Amino acid sequence: MKALWRWLMAFGCAAFAAAAQAQVQWDMPTGYPANNFHTENIEHFRKDVEQATGGKLKIVVHPAGSLFKANEIKRAVQGGQAPIGEIIISGFSNEDPLFGLDSIPFLATSYEDARRLWQASKDAIEARFAKQGMKILYTVPWQPQGIYSAKPIGSAADLKGMKWRAYNPQTSRIAQLVGAQPVTIQAAELSQALATGAVEAFMTSSATGYDSKVWEQVQYFYDVRAWLPKNAVIVNQRAFDALDTATRQAVLQAAAAAEERGWKASTEKNDWYLDQLRKHMKVEKPSPQLQADMQKVGETMIQDWIKQTGKEGEAILSAYRK
Repeated sequence: MKALWRWLMAFGCAAFAAAAQAQVQWDMPTGYPANNFHTENIEHFRKDVEQATGGKLKIVVHPAGSLFKANEIKRAVQGGQAPIGEIIISGFSNEDPLFGLDSIPFLATSYEDARRLWQASKDAIEARFAKQGMKILYTVPWQPQGIYSAKPIGSAADLKGMKWRAYNPQTSRIAQLVGAQPVTIQAAELSQALATGAVEAFMTSSATGYDSKVWEQVQYFYDVRAWLPKNAVIVNQRAFDALDTATRQAVLQAAAAAEERGWKASTEKNDWYLDQLRKHMKVEKPSPQLQADMQKVGETMIQDWIKQTGKEGEAILSAYRK
């Protein structure tokens, strides 16, 4: 009887150890607050993965740059310090100009155009991440980008000399073209930058404006709808490959659902975010002069991008414009 008990205890311990080894925890950094629609979508993705895998894969979300700052997440995933994370793709266009495609002003200004642009460039961008040992699980766009300002803006000339928040090379280039002073500020740091006067004007989404309560420092928002940049949830390829087949499939299915849900939420919440901004600040359409000036900036930046990307860039734009 004692021998049988010892055998059962040993078998139970072995089974528990095997189950423990099968369970995997992924820490997932993101640069955006917990109540941002991107982060809420990630939480839904996390729950879907855990439910589909029976808890075999557990994802712990670290919002608001609490684990890695937004500009550190890609490197962390690439190096394996974090198996999974969320980034804004255009934030890394200094590495490869292809990453900046969706942040060229007035190239894709609607959700329909943004989706077509993603389809035209998806294979090339995914190949870039694969070469760096990462896989894109899904993408979700931000709401259309507008101009926030501490003072009225009637033309690009009014932006000259202003401290301009830049969050990627494209927004830095805009500052250069309009004569503003670019200051690199990530979304999690925007409120503080505004409070200290480090930033006076910037382009970002209605969502970021709402999250950061920008109306406490700036009073004007011009809905120019210049572009719709995308966030991507990326995973370290080795970490992904280490999962068993069923778990990998569950992650991919949850990612596909998150992409559709995220695009839908972005579209639906844009009007809501604009309504919230209207309660606190002036939300206006740009003047014809400001719109024309920014269109000219966009045309210059499209030509810049074509020069940087060559035939590959031309092929992507051709496919998009068909």
